[in-house]
Amino acid sequence: MSRHSAQRIFAALTTLLLISACTSPTPRDAAGAEATVQVTVMAFNVENLFDNVDDPGKDDKAYLPIAAKQGQAHIAGCNEIAVPRWRDECLYLDWNEATLQYKLAVLADTIRQANGGQGADIIALQEIENIRILERLRTGYLNDLGYLPAILIEGADLRGIDVAFLSRVPLAQPPTLHPLSLAEFPDRKRDTRGVLQADFLLPNGAVLTGFSVHFPAPFHPTGMRVAAYDHLNSLLQALPKDHHAFAAGDFNTTSREDAEQNMLDRFARPNWTVAHDIGCAGCKGTQYYARDDSWSFLDMILFAAARGEKTTARMRAESVRIANENPAQVSRFDTPLRFNAAERRGVSDHWPMIATIEVTQKQ
Repeated sequence: MSRHSAQRIFAALTTLLLISACTSPTPRDAAGAEATVQVTVMAFNVENLFDNVDDPGKDDKAYLPIAAKQGQAHIAGCNEIAVPRWRDECLYLDWNEATLQYKLAVLADTIRQANGGQGADIIALQEIENIRILERLRTGYLNDLGYLPAILIEGADLRGIDVAFLSRVPLAQPPTLHPLSLAEFPDRKRDTRGVLQADFLLPNGAVLTGFSVHFPAPFHPTGMRVAAYDHLNSLLQALPKDHHAFAAGDFNTTSREDAEQNMLDRFARPNWTVAHDIGCAGCKGTQYYARDDSWSFLDMILFAAARGEKTTARMRAESVRIANENPAQVSRFDTPLRFNAAERRGVSDHWPMIATIEVTQKQ
């Protein structure tokens, strides 16, 4: 999405905010001195949400109907792919309209697990091809939940997948995509996504900054994820002191890497509250890594309270949980059931995480 598109969306959201301000009174305590609101956040890697139309500039060859894969140019391009599974998907996966409709429907069912069927107030999403397919999910499958127009800015990821937000909370200013500079890995700079920043204006006047993240995959060097954590932490430090902040998404830090490299102790816990540290007792993780036969919290929600004097916030420990009650999400081994287009079953190879942030603002 271009800067002008972002500005147009911001203008529309500002209008919605003004309408909301007229119809939704700010909550106050008995003395009228403070206002407290609760915001539910979900982190959800949806696993390859592509439309079924060729998007120039994106590597979406696998996600086309089989009828569009019969040309010699397509076949030749697929045969250049070294990884057998990816090559077969490029050649034979039938990403037809019925399959796409099923994918959108099961994603919507999964999202509705939060807030008693109403969905989280803010959802940080990963692996979205473009804003068109996200808007289709919002307007066609979640249209009764009150989400505002989707927030997505196109990045430079080689596969063409982006990070995004769906939110009922309006923006305080236009969103920003912060590209990740991998100076030490110049040949891999397109093997990741930038950090999407959205500053949300809460009904009590406080600002909650959200970062939607999708760090480099585990098969890349640890140094790439270190660079991503450093990048995120620098963005946190640059915020105004009265902004609360959360980072949500796929951090791609496996339990093995964390144990060997102390990733969370070095790069997360000094600056953030880690949701599954304070809640989610008994949770195994959000993703099962078959190669290591281990569970990991690849998907996390991190929270940092503002440093200002007029506002306080906390993450509610009892609210932290894994959203996996949708039977379509769970394999017979009680692990995330990745989406199978041919058989039309599964949802994603990640389970979402949910947490509630409570923000109090002095009036």
